[in-house]
Amino acid sequence: MSAFKDLLVINIAGLGRASLGNRTPNLSKLAAGGAISAVQPPVPALTSTSQATLLTGSLPTDHGIVANGWYFRELASILNWQRSARLVNGIPLWETLPDDVTCANLFWRNSTHASCALKVTERPTYWVDGRKTPDIYTEPADVRNTLVSELGTFPLFKFWGPLAGIESTRWIVDATIHTINTRRYGVILTYLPHLDYDHQRFGPESEQGNKALLEVDAEAGRLLQIARDREMDVAIVSDYAFERVSKPIYLNRVLRANGLLETQFAENGELLEPGASRAFATCDQQIAHIYVHHEDDVESTRQLLAEQNGVDTVLNRREMESLGIAHERSGELLAIASADCWFAYHYWLDENNAPDFAPCVAIHDKPGFDPTELLMIPGVKGKLHLARRMAQKSVGQRIPFDVINTDSTAIRGSHGRIPTSDAQRPVLITSWTRDTCSLVPMQSVREILLRRH
Repeated sequence: MSAFKDLLVINIAGLGRASLGNRTPNLSKLAAGGAISAVQPPVPALTSTSQATLLTGSLPTDHGIVANGWYFRELASILNWQRSARLVNGIPLWETLPDDVTCANLFWRNSTHASCALKVTERPTYWVDGRKTPDIYTEPADVRNTLVSELGTFPLFKFWGPLAGIESTRWIVDATIHTINTRRYGVILTYLPHLDYDHQRFGPESEQGNKALLEVDAEAGRLLQIARDREMDVAIVSDYAFERVSKPIYLNRVLRANGLLETQFAENGELLEPGASRAFATCDQQIAHIYVHHEDDVESTRQLLAEQNGVDTVLNRREMESLGIAHERSGELLAIASADCWFAYHYWLDENNAPDFAPCVAIHDKPGFDPTELLMIPGVKGKLHLARRMAQKSVGQRIPFDVINTDSTAIRGSHGRIPTSDAQRPVLITSWTRDTCSLVPMQSVREILLRRH
């Protein structure tokens, strides 16, 4: 039998190195007894990209997860939040474990059909009549029935959208504890998303952001307790850290105003036509891949965007290669936002022409990431409208979930830029001591997990 000691890896989304302290007593206690390091994330510092880097020990140039979504050239379509593990190139952590050590993966991205022993992730049921209801996907398939029976339906509408809150993180913690109690896995990966919500809505240093730190620390504490009881090693790792922002930047509107981006009117509003455009941006927090269809347009497009207020830099392919982000899925250019700014996906110039998905929670319909899906229409009007939509959905009516406040200027937290100080960096905490606690490249974390002693 292997001498491999069981390991619990907890990915706490958005936990910054600078956030550790009085608001995180459980995590701080773990760090005091083990080790803590700031982590330099990949470019870009986004959920899917960072998790692929953590699992493969490589950068996006090699593993191919260049953002949370990208332009699929052969389909002429922008697809976001895909779940398949087959999109990830490279050897994942679980394939490097001893033969007698198994791995469970709960809610890390790009997990479906992975080669680890257990996979659990959110997957709504999309009914033929257009309804969407909460559910999960698991491999083996019967685990889904067990978890739903034991824990209740996964609270999907608390996982993303204007109602997102601690309930989804608590369900994942319960599922992780159930997994630990049910069967032994040598490595368990789990994901706590809670900081994503109020750190985007209100900012990482807001009163609400501080409350979210206390809440996620309490849930992590439940996992730390069972890990201690089972004599497991524990690693806490975050995928990025939030920065305060106040200014949305609309790259697609710039490209459109300069004749590079094409749209077409349809019955449901004005639609972006990426396949017909000379250039367009797939925006994701503080970065955007710029896809330019003709080589002759690349440099002029770079110069155009680099001149815009709120754009820190626009990288060409050579510069992207030096940062480990030059993959065939990447854009011809990569824009990085200035401090206090983030990139909104909007491409329409007149709000009367906005597509029908704009005010909706519709992550697979929008040609870019939209954090305003976390914001409810303000006031009593918004609460009443949300209650009406939830009631309609509960009885199976086919209605749009048009409940969000589409004001991009209301977003107060974002991430994705290249961090230059520990205040902007994610963190690695281990229950075991390490020889050095200096800055750790994220692609080196996997080796730290595998070579603990």
